[in-house]
Amino acid sequence: MYHFDWPVFLNYIWPPTAFQDPLIRNGLIATIVVSVIAQALGVILGLFAALGKMSKFPLTHWAAEIYIWYFRGTPLLVQMALLFFGLGVTHIYNFPDIAIGALVIGGAIQAGTLALGINEGAYMSEIVRAGIESIDPGQMEAAKSLGMTYGLAMRRIVIPQAAKVIIPPLGNEFNNMMKTTSLMEVISAGELFYGFNQVNARIFKPFELFIAASLYYLLLTTIWSFIQARIESSLGERKGIERGPSMVQRIFSGSTGKGAR
Repeated sequence: MYHFDWPVFLNYIWPPTAFQDPLIRNGLIATIVVSVIAQALGVILGLFAALGKMSKFPLTHWAAEIYIWYFRGTPLLVQMALLFFGLGVTHIYNFPDIAIGALVIGGAIQAGTLALGINEGAYMSEIVRAGIESIDPGQMEAAKSLGMTYGLAMRRIVIPQAAKVIIPPLGNEFNNMMKTTSLMEVISAGELFYGFNQVNARIFKPFELFIAASLYYLLLTTIWSFIQARIESSLGERKGIERGPSMVQRIFSGSTGKGAR
């Protein structure tokens, strides 16, 4: 019969002791930073891809269509391995470690962040496009009648109104992003799951350590659920729209994001 090692488990779920191990401390920091950067990149790429897909210019339209088709239709894990190992072996780009003062950003972290951002952009494009198309076309016509260009009307009229439609699924996407960073372990990027895997290789307590790892991810997503609920509540108060589900309902009802990729 298996005897659960409570000292190991408690040691790695209690931050003051767990963070004494740089693998866990640095892994948690890397997970948060990578999630934020990759999500920001995904939003930017998603906005351009959505506008490209809605464009009347064939080249722009089909470039966006192919980007969305490829990155939504292939596994993120494969994309990550292709980007890191594939570009390296072909000598297109080797993702060298970058030193910024005392901070060293590993090539695997760079590749993983880029892969997550590019993949996220393909999903965000559909969210952004749905948000834009939810706005009455008369808004664009009215803006043009006032002499605004298409780009100016999008920036000042359409996109600000579309934000209230885009923000809730965007929050769910970021929730998924924090969990999806664990896939970077396959390219040995020093995120949270990689850290726990390295500790497990040292002491071989997979049951205790991976439960502890899951609790860290659960803590991150729960904290974000509070923040997301506050953002949506604030947006609803400013826009005068009906509030969505409460934070507790959101946590226990599950995410409406895309789920597994």
